[in-house]
Amino acid sequence: MQSGSAAQAGVQWRDLGSLQEIHTNEKEVTEKEVTLHLLPGEQLLCEASTVLKYVQEDSCQHGVYGRLVCTDFKIAFLGDDESALDNDETQFKNKVVGENDITLHCVDQIYGVFDEKKKTLFGQLKKYPEKLIIHCKDLRVFQFCLRYTKEEEVKRIVSGIIHHTQAPKLLKRLFLFSYATAAQNNTVTDPKNHTIMFDTLKDWCWELERTKGNMKYKAVSVNEGYKVCERLPAYFVVPTPLPEENVQRFQGHGIPVSASGNPKRCGSFEEHRIFVASMSVNNDLTSLLLFLFLDNSTEFWDTDIKWFSLLESSSWLDIIRRCLKKAIEITECMEAQNMNVLLLEENASDLCCLISSLVQLMMDPHCRTRIGFQSLIQKEWVMGGHCFLDRCNHLRQNDKEEVPVFLLFLDCVWQLVHQHPPAFEFTETYLTVLSDSLYIPIFSTFFFNSPHQKDTNMGREGQDTQSKPLNLLTVWDWSVQFEPKAQTLLKNPLYVEKPKLDKGQRKGMRFKHQRQLSLPLTQSKSSPKRGFFREETDHLIKNLLGKRISKLINSSDELQDNFREFYDSWHSKPTDYHGLLLPHIEGPEIKVWAQRYLRWIPEAQILGGSRVATMSKLLEMIEEVQSLQEKIDERHHSQQAPQAEAPCLLRNSARLSSLFPFALLQRHSSKPVLPTSGWKALGDEDDLAKREDEFVDLGDV
Repeated sequence: MQSGSAAQAGVQWRDLGSLQEIHTNEKEVTEKEVTLHLLPGEQLLCEASTVLKYVQEDSCQHGVYGRLVCTDFKIAFLGDDESALDNDETQFKNKVVGENDITLHCVDQIYGVFDEKKKTLFGQLKKYPEKLIIHCKDLRVFQFCLRYTKEEEVKRIVSGIIHHTQAPKLLKRLFLFSYATAAQNNTVTDPKNHTIMFDTLKDWCWELERTKGNMKYKAVSVNEGYKVCERLPAYFVVPTPLPEENVQRFQGHGIPVSASGNPKRCGSFEEHRIFVASMSVNNDLTSLLLFLFLDNSTEFWDTDIKWFSLLESSSWLDIIRRCLKKAIEITECMEAQNMNVLLLEENASDLCCLISSLVQLMMDPHCRTRIGFQSLIQKEWVMGGHCFLDRCNHLRQNDKEEVPVFLLFLDCVWQLVHQHPPAFEFTETYLTVLSDSLYIPIFSTFFFNSPHQKDTNMGREGQDTQSKPLNLLTVWDWSVQFEPKAQTLLKNPLYVEKPKLDKGQRKGMRFKHQRQLSLPLTQSKSSPKRGFFREETDHLIKNLLGKRISKLINSSDELQDNFREFYDSWHSKPTDYHGLLLPHIEGPEIKVWAQRYLRWIPEAQILGGSRVATMSKLLEMIEEVQSLQEKIDERHHSQQAPQAEAPCLLRNSARLSSLFPFALLQRHSSKPVLPTSGWKALGDEDDLAKREDEFVDLGDV
């Protein structure tokens, strides 16, 4: 169904670039007709009416009737009665993706129910299901009953959803380009976004100056126009002794590109500690997600009694612990042993990005600010050539290439944020919505494999001078997704800002590290086996996809001894939130990122509890102090800039849950369905149900 049909359905076009709305249909919408909001360039493809969307309940008997639609951007459910969803202006909302919207890139698996049997749906169907279940990559689960929908509409909507979410795509056919073309003249850049994009030589020079690395390292433009290598960014940093004209001689052997400048030394490579990176994450995350996708409350209680064994068998937390441990060991080499570090990887776009970023987070307090963190991702991941297009499988061309390396990085960062809240300017909610943004195809940040691929496809390298290059939004323009009041939840009110020092008191950043980026993916000579990851670099992709991390990562006894002494010494001292920052990596200290993985499971909430309750009280105190300060200022007739208010979302802690802000209005099932066969030792089922409300746990999930 084309745009004409969209107009008949009462469509409202929303221009997110200029934040203005253009109504293409002026007719009055009937009382129960819900408006479908389309982005610039978005087209309605198919729809079905009289669809029942189930509420996640034990018996799956409750739901809301409405229309199920599929566009070239999203799957959306339009309930006949949306008043209950919109009557709370304090709800944490995304302006691009609604509560009942699923972007096509966010769909993970599609299932159909035939005669009470659940089957995976793919390709052409001979028989159509009576119930549709969609598992999303952000762990939401949608269930739709199609029993009361016309047969032709069922065929159209089910076939459309399967095709547009599973069929392989060409890069130019992504909605990213449709949106960019339609919104080209209306895209407005957020003036408050000061993220360093590292797409100019000036940006790299500024970074060298900031880190005091410009004495030993230099920014070069030898790859301008990608003349040397399409995998490298146009500009990067190399050791000063390396002549710029000699960079081309490294073809096939890797250029030692500095992640951030070393202010004190740049010796020969014999003086560097070399790390060979190789690790598996895909299979282990799959094991974790298998028991996090829950269709209803009954499944939750069925898995609850074996939660810890399932979690342990996934090895996901062990992967996080090992990544953090390796980052600490690298930090020890630079801090305690005064060594440079060279990270080696076949394409330097997976684990090099992850480990390099973690080390800089631990060593550089600027990276723990929001602007600094965003600039770090731009430098190490976007310009560093992480293959977001392949690793997120946006084109659906090769499932084996899909590996959640960036999600692993965000989970590692969350461990640091959780353990040291005052050290970070951003919150866990910021990290959660950043992970969600991986699947929103109006931002270019996470939809290309390299800067060259982006520039080529956006028309910046084409010969046609008459066509204007497309200008895409960046994910760092948070005003596109959230209103100012909602954005306050992305900033940590407990962040301890760094005191301003005189120039004479300022100290340069300490030792930094390098990573080796391969040029054209030809085989390089085997690297010395000194370091943490013991596998051959030329087998990285195979190892990344097919082997478990526990078989790959080993450290020498010498490294273990040095690491333990360094680690224990740091943790024995008071924490300097603007100095070196190390995480605790003992088993119990590595926790499940509950807000990211459990936010859609009502039974996993602690109503009125966990850290959000403490945060609410602290914000109330902050508001009170600000109010008193304003009164004092008024008495002295001074004009002060208005202070940012604490979001009203946090003012009523009784309505909050441990999974706030995503679970603010989630309904909590009153009684669990307990699998009595596994609870015999715990007493009678009725006794357990009666004791359900007797205990309130205010700790962490």
